[in-house]
Amino acid sequence: MIWDPHYECMSREDLQAIQLDRLQATVNYAYEKVPYYKALFDEHGVHPQDIKRLEDVHKLPFTGKEALAENYPFGMFAVPMKDVVRLHASSGTTGKQKVVGYTKRDIRTWANLVARIATMAGVTDEDIAQICFGYGLFTGGFGLHYGLEKIGATIIPASTGNTERQITMMQDFGTTALVATPSYALYMAEVAEDMGVDTSRLKLRVGLFGSEPCTESMRKELERRWHIRVTDNYGLTEFGGPGVAGECECGEGMHINEDHFYPEIIDPETGEVLGYGEEGELVFTSLTREAFPIIRYRTRDISMLINEPCKCGRTTIRMKKVTGRTDDMLIIRGVNVYPSQIETVLLETEGVAPHYQLIVTRKGYMDDLEVRVEVSENYFTGKFKELEELESSLRSKLNRTLGISARVKLVESRSIERTMGKAKRIIDLRSKD
Repeated sequence: MIWDPHYECMSREDLQAIQLDRLQATVNYAYEKVPYYKALFDEHGVHPQDIKRLEDVHKLPFTGKEALAENYPFGMFAVPMKDVVRLHASSGTTGKQKVVGYTKRDIRTWANLVARIATMAGVTDEDIAQICFGYGLFTGGFGLHYGLEKIGATIIPASTGNTERQITMMQDFGTTALVATPSYALYMAEVAEDMGVDTSRLKLRVGLFGSEPCTESMRKELERRWHIRVTDNYGLTEFGGPGVAGECECGEGMHINEDHFYPEIIDPETGEVLGYGEEGELVFTSLTREAFPIIRYRTRDISMLINEPCKCGRTTIRMKKVTGRTDDMLIIRGVNVYPSQIETVLLETEGVAPHYQLIVTRKGYMDDLEVRVEVSENYFTGKFKELEELESSLRSKLNRTLGISARVKLVESRSIERTMGKAKRIIDLRSKD
């Protein structure tokens, strides 16, 4: 099933014509309405009339997250506040929050885009969807709520927390679709197990997970725990939240809603534009946003673009699952290390649970990486030799994968803090040494 066949299945030529028309309009609009972009374009000697082909987008300078911080809170808005009907913001764990605004049209567009990705995931008007994202400034809760509601699904706006009650609602209300972060969904599965609930007997059939990376190993673990089809989707606060891209039933990358977001892949070091099939940093340009247009935004997410036809019938370009972030990448003794690499090793190792933390310290001039991971409850026998063998096996696997040595510390089951939102995986103490 396809939500909007006209735009999701059109020919590449017709789609590019729409993209060019919208790109030219957006660049002109941003130049006229957002002082930051007028100053930036003038500084780089580029103007709206220079955009004659899609490839000319490369003439435009990048927008970084520092621009949003410098223009906090409303300096990047293109409309007066009387036309802004909604504000959302990033979690703001470091520095100032990224604040975005929506006009009435932006809100309608957002609901339609989320309806597309939810339909890709297999949700219909017969589903009962339990949304376990937080409702508030975070975009995930409201984004999925209005998109699923547009499809006609029944919404349970459960939000986060009170996890035992969440499981009870699944049983009592007959939840068929679960919306959550992958890490919270894993925690919910643990709680269900503690409650003696057989998850295979629930009516759940599909999960829409997002807000944090979900590796293939994590997907398999979620499917095993919940007995559902797990789908991934991608969005950013800066582009309105969820609705940028989503997985179809083929599960071979996430379809980008290209009529609203123009994608590029660049070398994160040089800024050079890369081709299809080359891994690099994702860059997006909004094509239809009224309140908050954003041009060539460096997402810091590492992925690649796929332009081969998809068996589902959609003709939009797909992006591979995000493998990491340039600002999450750890440089350990000169080697680039992504948490996703470590997660894959852990989840493919029998005897450990999918809960871990990476502790980075510096001893003298040498970086030290410690991987703390929980031992599975059903594995722990109390035999010291078995734990030693498991620890040694993990060290060897990590060394082969990362190319550097890492210490492994096995910890008791459920000793690593669980969160209702994004899991905190990295504790980098080097700056404090």
